Amino acid sequence: MQIITTHRSADFDGFASVIAATILYPEAVPVLPKALNPNVKAFLSIHKDLFEAMTLNEVDLDRVTQLIVVDTGRWSRLENNKALRGKKDLDVVVWDHHESQCDMKPSKIVQETIGANITLMIREIRKQKMKLTPMQATLFLTGLYEDTGSLSFPSTTAEDAYAAGYLLENNADLHILATFLQPAYGEKQKNILFEMLKTAPRTRIQNYTVSINTMHIEGHVNNLSLVVNMYRDILNVDAAFGIFVHKDSEKCIVIGRSSVEDINVGTVMRSMGGGGHPGAGSVMVKSVNPSALKEWLLELLKGNQQASVLVSDLMSYPVCSVASDTPMEEVAGLLKEKGYTGLPVVDGEKLVGVISRRDFKKIKKSSQMKAPVKAFMNTRNITISPDKSPMEAARIMVKHDIGRLPVVKDDKIIGIMSRSDAMIYFYDLLPD
Repeated sequence: MQIITTHRSADFDGFASVIAATILYPEAVPVLPKALNPNVKAFLSIHKDLFEAMTLNEVDLDRVTQLIVVDTGRWSRLENNKALRGKKDLDVVVWDHHESQCDMKPSKIVQETIGANITLMIREIRKQKMKLTPMQATLFLTGLYEDTGSLSFPSTTAEDAYAAGYLLENNADLHILATFLQPAYGEKQKNILFEMLKTAPRTRIQNYTVSINTMHIEGHVNNLSLVVNMYRDILNVDAAFGIFVHKDSEKCIVIGRSSVEDINVGTVMRSMGGGGHPGAGSVMVKSVNPSALKEWLLELLKGNQQASVLVSDLMSYPVCSVASDTPMEEVAGLLKEKGYTGLPVVDGEKLVGVISRRDFKKIKKSSQMKAPVKAFMNTRNITISPDKSPMEAARIMVKHDIGRLPVVKDDKIIGIMSRSDAMIYFYDLLPD
């Protein structure tokens, strides 16, 4: 069984790309996340019979042999990603127009930085000379216009414009498109915008004017991105960011909008664990200190400049380590005793590897517990120096999917930087 899916809170570009993929992969079943943007929900409420799709709860995952992912290349952005990621022998195909590195290890990937993901799909549809219905063309143009701001965002390319022309040639209906691209702007949104404009802080970053505004909100509020977009337009700043703190939960949503190429919102949001494009992006974080979050955002906007707090200030030391000839059963006992998830492997003063709890999955026989740790350790020695910032440490950990970083100076290991150590700087957490 083949299935096609896209990211959570799917927008029109993600939804349109799923439907376009059903043309390219006619045997595949479209699967939409439960979380959809409000305008996509409104469109589906009327056109559901034309664009039938399943949810992951309706799919027998045991039967899925191929996963086709559109408009993202990150497991973390998929709904129920743990169940899919854990499947053995799952063939993954990715179509993505974002800059972020794909972590899905696909057998095939079509990735190119371009205004809208649907443009990549249209390229292949045109190449194979496949026909489109007027309704398909309308949906695809809606996705293209949404992600390129009707071809006005700085991320828009010439090919996006050509694709729009092609869809109009295939009878895309601009009247329908205009109806569903008009986002809802109601009393809640108006009140939040009014409160933001009361303070409207401004700061100068690299000759650009930026406003970062923190707001506490109650309950669920749709279309906060529209509020930030209007806020930026009214203030006439180069970039605007809203940090929305939910009073009734532990989460914060950061939404950014930029009108200049030098402030790439997508890059900033990806560094914080979210996603987006040069002109627009967002991220949701939990258990966060809003003040630290704002400082983190400012640091990223300033070009990831070194923070006043360094790795040397937060790292754990002295270092608890094991030698490469230590039996695995002894390592297991030490991990349990100390409550660690991993340990550096050191011979003399030289780091030779890292052993973590996940490495114990390699053990198939009980007799292997007597084998030396060097037989199972990870020798990909990813380290950091003590004069780097916590931001840099967090970025390396996310990039390489590791929970701890040996801190090395003059080729000697002097400490360990863990995820919790890094997050102490950004989040309102207490050390263990």
